[in-house]
Amino acid sequence: MTADLPPLDAAAIQAAAGDGWRVEVVAETGSTNADLAARAQAGEDVAGVALFTEDQTEGRGRQGRSWSAVPRSQILVSVGVDTTDVPSETWGLLSLAAGVAVVEAVAEVAGVQAALKWPNDVLVGTGKLAGILAEVAAPGGASPVIVVGIGLNVSLAADELPDPVAVSLLSLGVAQPDRQRLAVALLNRLHARIAEWRAGGNVELLAVYRTHSATLGQSVRAELPGGREVHGQATDIDRNGSLLIDSADGVVAVSAGDVIHLRAATS
Repeated sequence: MTADLPPLDAAAIQAAAGDGWRVEVVAETGSTNADLAARAQAGEDVAGVALFTEDQTEGRGRQGRSWSAVPRSQILVSVGVDTTDVPSETWGLLSLAAGVAVVEAVAEVAGVQAALKWPNDVLVGTGKLAGILAEVAAPGGASPVIVVGIGLNVSLAADELPDPVAVSLLSLGVAQPDRQRLAVALLNRLHARIAEWRAGGNVELLAVYRTHSATLGQSVRAELPGGREVHGQATDIDRNGSLLIDSADGVVAVSAGDVIHLRAATS
């Protein structure tokens, strides 16, 4: 199938995305997130780098999960984001901003209406279309850079999807999903949402995030680091991006962990 899928054109993406990004495309790598983080640790300024790969052999999701698929069938990209003058307590909002950007890009290019399972899994129905992983890289003597990795399923047929709960634009009925246009739209949407985050426009960002949320209003189980669980109704997102769950023990703010949507009880 790979031979039938056109490669990404770095120069064309760069021209369309503008000076806000330095676009790179590699044929294969272990992990674009790991690559950018290593470059930052070595002293390179990776802020504004958008590193795409056609094939990722050691991709990672949250909780150490793997993320892999047929070459040229996904958008696999990591971007470096400068944190200078951005309060550290708002850094967690960046991954939410990235989720919003993915939802906006797939709507713009493919006409697909996706939603966000907190914090940033991109869903269509119950199927996962994209995943996002944000990690802090801290080069010595410089402001930390946050590396945001995005994996978006584009041209995978149903029997090629890496996970039973995954979907792709192709499997959702988009006949010829255009990765080139998606890459450009994604960078443009990311640029706008990152600029909003950097400028402190987090009230506006969270308002938009709430409109795309598939989690708010749901009965959920949050599996927290250390093995603790919280059960209750997801009621809101606080100003730092934590999920507020109305539980038997009161309202709990969840800043990290896995959230499972539970079936509503039938009457």
